[in-house]
Order: sequence, then C-alpha cells, then structure tokens
Amino acid sequence: MIILGIETSCDETAASVVKYGREILSSVVASQDDLHGKYGGVVPELASRRHVEVIDEIVSRAVKEAGVSFSELDLIAVTQGPGLSGSLIIGISFAHALSFRYNIPVLGINHLEGHLMSALIDKPSIRYPVMGLIVSGGHTILVKMDDFNNYTVVGQTLDDAAGEAFDKVAMMMGLGYPGGPLVSALAKKGNPHAIKFPRSMLKSIGFDFSFSGLKTAVLYRLKSESHPIPLARQADIAASFEEAVIEVLVKKTVRCARHFKSPTITVGGGVARNSLLRTRLERAGKDYGLDVVLPQPSLCTDNAVMIASLGYYHRHRAHGSLDYHIEPCPNMPLPKQ
Repeated sequence: MIILGIETSCDETAASVVKYGREILSSVVASQDDLHGKYGGVVPELASRRHVEVIDEIVSRAVKEAGVSFSELDLIAVTQGPGLSGSLIIGISFAHALSFRYNIPVLGINHLEGHLMSALIDKPSIRYPVMGLIVSGGHTILVKMDDFNNYTVVGQTLDDAAGEAFDKVAMMMGLGYPGGPLVSALAKKGNPHAIKFPRSMLKSIGFDFSFSGLKTAVLYRLKSESHPIPLARQADIAASFEEAVIEVLVKKTVRCARHFKSPTITVGGGVARNSLLRTRLERAGKDYGLDVVLPQPSLCTDNAVMIASLGYYHRHRAHGSLDYHIEPCPNMPLPKQ
C-alpha cells in the first residue's frame, strides 16, 4: 500500500509518500520561518496564504521523488486537526482535489496522534502501555497509550506550552524565531546552574505542567541585569532556563510512567529534537528500567511522514472514517476506545 501524506496544520507545508507504513519513499517540507520570524510567532492568515502558494509544488515533488505516479497511490492521508483552521482547509481541499481527480480515498489524521506515533515508525513493536509526551510550540501533553488508537490524556500544560516558552524567551532575548533551536544553541555556551529558575508544579501530585511562571521569571531576570547584557551572561540565562524546562519535562514524564506502570516512554513534537531532553530521558530510562523510544530528529517537527504512516495503520486496522470527503477539525481530540 502506497500512501500520500499531506500536513498543513500550522506553518509547515509537508508531503510524503510512505509504503506499508514504514518505508519512507519521500519527505518534503516547506518551512515558513522566514515569513513569521519578524512577528515572533505564527500569523494564521499569512500561514494559510503561503500554503496556497506552495502546496502544489510540495506534493508534486514528494510524488516525483518517491518514483511513483498519482494513479499508483492507494490512499491520501491528510491532517484533519487539531491546528489552524485556515491552514487545515488548504491541505484538506488539496487532498479532496487529488481524490476527485484520481479516484483515491481520503483519510483524516489527528496531528497529535501523528506526533505520538512518530517514534514508532522505526520501532513498531513496543511494550504497552506507553507513556507518550507530546511537546511542541502549541502542546505539552502526557498521554497514556494502552494500544494503538486508544489514548488517555493524563497531564497537560495549564498555560504556556514548553515550546511556546522557548519562543517567548528567545523573543525577550532578541534571538529570533523559532526560538527553541536558538535558545538551545546559546545555552550550550552557558552554565545551567548559574540561576535557579522556578520548576513550577514539579512537586505537585498530578501530572500537569505550567511554564508561564518560568517565562515571567526570565523576563524579570533580564530586566534586572546590567545592559547591554554580556554574551556570557546571556548564555547563562539561556542555559538555566533550558535546564528548568527539561528537568520538569523529564521528571514529570518518568514519574507519570512509573505511576501508570508504563514500561515504555515515547516523545514527539518539535521540542523532542532538543538534545538535552533526549539525553536526560535516555539516562532516566536506564536509571528506572524504562524503554525510551525517540523519533528521528527529522520526524520531530511537523512532517507528513507521520501522517502517511498513520494512514496505513488506520486503514490496515480499519480505524477512522475512510471516505472521499472530510471536514477540518481545529480542536480535534485524540481518539479513545
């Protein structure tokens, strides 16, 4: 089964062709960082306009690089939600056009489920239940996965997502957008123990997160410094901030996994590319006897490989609505059994 995946949930236009859910024949992603960088975040109207401009080229390239024709495709899997309404409409409309032209069924895919499953493309056989951490610019969620397509949200951020906090701190420090890679690069030059930033809700009974207080603490720290702030001091602030975020993410995830007796931890989303997070999770996994399954760095950020791969498993296991018409769902929840 050869599946075309289309992903336009936010500000990346992505297309991929995947065979049998695991064999990646192509993956093409068009970033919009240049478009939104000056605003310090995604502007929805601009994002949807850029999708319109490039989606034909991106999908055509993905099919061409896969060495197949549109008539050879068995299924089109497209992100149905959650995401920006205008962005979702572009991807879904394009999928519908291809479906009509080539008589190919379309399957709507949950973007968050894609992040959960991105680590499993290379390792489909794992021990359940799995504790999945989705950590990106828009989401910080802990999900108990009892099986494929059976998820329970057990913790989530009450305010800013971790990736959002990275972006806002980067903006405060004048580093640019997207903030995560820029803050992390600067943090490598600093002392992570120079400043004791707060670890909000780290000792709370539940498994929810909060990063708003940490973001505010960084703001006040920057205001209290002598300006211009020396580069070495900026590096210390970045490193101390990153240390606080990663410590909370790792400890909460491991604690949650042990509480629910989950032998496996997976991570997905843009922040899953963070090298410190990956290193700390793998170390914690060894300490507590947990399997930590991490996606390839290229599959952490928004991509269409995870969408196409999920399309195969949903089709293969007869989950989801296989049809020729789907509607965008900006607030689409994770599926439950």
